[in-house]
Amino acid sequence: MGGPVRSGRPGAGAGGVVRRGVPAGLLVPALVGVAFLLLPLVGVLARTDWPSLLHHLTTPQVTQALRLSLVVSGWALLLSLLMGVPLAWLLARVPFPGKALVRSLVLLPMVLPPTVGGVALLLAFGRRGVLGPWLESTFGLTLPFHTAGAVVAAAFVAMPFLVISLEGALAGLRPSLEETAASLGAGPLRVFATVTLPLLAPALAAGAALTWARALGEFGATITFAGNLPGATQTLPLQVYLLLQDSPEAATSVSLLLLVIAMAVLVALRGRWTGGAVREARATPPEGAAAPADPAGFADPGAPEEGPALEKPPIRPGAGATSASAPAAGEPDLRAELTGYTHFPLVAPAGTTIAVVGPNGAGKTTLLRALLGLTPRAHAEVLIGGRDVTRLPTHRREVAWVPQDGALFPHLSALANTAYGLRARGVPRAEARRQAREWLTRLGVGELAGRRPAQLSGGQAQRVALARALAARPRLLLLDEPLAALDQTTRARVRHTLRRHLAGFGGVCLIVTHDPVEAVSLADRVLVLEGGEAVQDAPPAEVTRHPRSPWVARMLGGNAWEGTAGPDGTVELAGGGLLTTAPGEATPPGPGAPVLAVIAPEAVSLHLARPEGSPRNVWAGTVRELTAVGSRLRVLVTSPEVPALVAEITPAAAADLGLTDGTRVWTAVKTTEVTVVGL
Repeated sequence: MGGPVRSGRPGAGAGGVVRRGVPAGLLVPALVGVAFLLLPLVGVLARTDWPSLLHHLTTPQVTQALRLSLVVSGWALLLSLLMGVPLAWLLARVPFPGKALVRSLVLLPMVLPPTVGGVALLLAFGRRGVLGPWLESTFGLTLPFHTAGAVVAAAFVAMPFLVISLEGALAGLRPSLEETAASLGAGPLRVFATVTLPLLAPALAAGAALTWARALGEFGATITFAGNLPGATQTLPLQVYLLLQDSPEAATSVSLLLLVIAMAVLVALRGRWTGGAVREARATPPEGAAAPADPAGFADPGAPEEGPALEKPPIRPGAGATSASAPAAGEPDLRAELTGYTHFPLVAPAGTTIAVVGPNGAGKTTLLRALLGLTPRAHAEVLIGGRDVTRLPTHRREVAWVPQDGALFPHLSALANTAYGLRARGVPRAEARRQAREWLTRLGVGELAGRRPAQLSGGQAQRVALARALAARPRLLLLDEPLAALDQTTRARVRHTLRRHLAGFGGVCLIVTHDPVEAVSLADRVLVLEGGEAVQDAPPAEVTRHPRSPWVARMLGGNAWEGTAGPDGTVELAGGGLLTTAPGEATPPGPGAPVLAVIAPEAVSLHLARPEGSPRNVWAGTVRELTAVGSRLRVLVTSPEVPALVAEITPAAAADLGLTDGTRVWTAVKTTEVTVVGL
């Protein structure tokens, strides 16, 4: 007696824990709470005069009150939708002073006693209230003791349910969906109507149902503000109040009707609360997805078409379908002066593809969002095609954006997604769909035109997102790690397709990436950012041979050691040790200048005994890690003399040396294999 409720499993309930691990100290009060809520309902069912139920519900007074309740609750719902939907959007999307106060005002009717709410309405809209005399003299509108007053009272107490439901759903929606729609040329109202509202449909339906049910059951504010006039303001709850005095049995029957309506609304809402919109908007492709690319800089073994080339392969101009029309001769294409977190100038001619690289927090995504006008962290004075777009909203800049997740609209098919930017720019529906289908076909996903994003694999979804951006014919195309979420095989295929179409793109394209293969195979220039500053902006081959950033050197697979230039071509390493370089290989920085020494992994040789001969850079170390990269092995060697060093050797060489974790080895680097650049 009084012990824990045990399940049939051995050990269940041990330690005072009931079935499924629920503590008995919580279960008992919870059951009491359920009984507390259930008993009044049981009382209504037990006291209902079932034989007379139909008679009670069909009397003229009850039917008249029911009809009036439906009218009042319907108009109250409409009024709540007209004011509550924009209010919810304002609270969820727009930062402004006093937002907490406005939200408190929205919640106030939910915690305010209904009669107090009625008094407040009377003092505001009554004949002697703040606005009442003006409404009566200007519009001839008298709210108290009128059906319109009952509508206002019901909307006052019910609208918060709608606002709270929608604000929570809006907060759960990905902003990138709306921002992407704006970048495709859709104005704020079009974005709201075609993207935001469809995704909010489940939350809107739930909030509307709750609002209607609350308006249908409103009593206190109605009787205080609008009175209790049969046929005018005497709604069903007020009719229950009157019947309790003369016919308790009839009052119980009408109460049962209201109870059934309220319960039906709640049952209908099961599983359709605000989470529905959020889940759909956050749906991720079920196939082909992988973790973001490892920034360690290893080449993609699944991409034989790029190979190890360091130069961007020559591609026949026009090999892909053109997207943006080329700017007029002599017209600047992209000129941007960035200030704030990112602060540097950016200039690019037509047909240029720039890979933007750098460590996390370097300002890569901030750069893209500044060009879109979507971030307060940085400001960009932007000229695109000779037109100053600095003060224009996103949808008027002719800039298309593909965020990291693609941001396909989950409620639209692949075809409708691709046609979205064309429709936003005024292209007729039939023509927009024709062009969209052509773009999908060019990117190899034409047969998927009728599928929703949730039915696409990762690679398919990314190609649809690229088709949507290219179909909009932007002057500036921004791609934020467009291939990061794909597996290696899919990434190689999509990269090949993207490279082919960028060759015929008439505008400027910026690609944020952590993948060195993408940087060298897709871009004409590589822009290296660190801490919001442009560290290097040069062709891929130049960045590869002479990286000016340790992060980039490591991303490209090299060993990057920071230090200080010493006499006679030596480098005093920041972590201790001395590195000798070949004099005359390049103009060296002056002694004492900060430098970066870069050593290719394949230039590092490993030996079991100290090597003799030409190497002047020789250190003893210990093998700490062996990693397979394609057909070769990368060996991490730590040494007390210099920073950790990565060597790249063949599996056969590793077997001959008998390398395992902990093997003692000697590393050697020739002076001619060291590249030194000033920082």
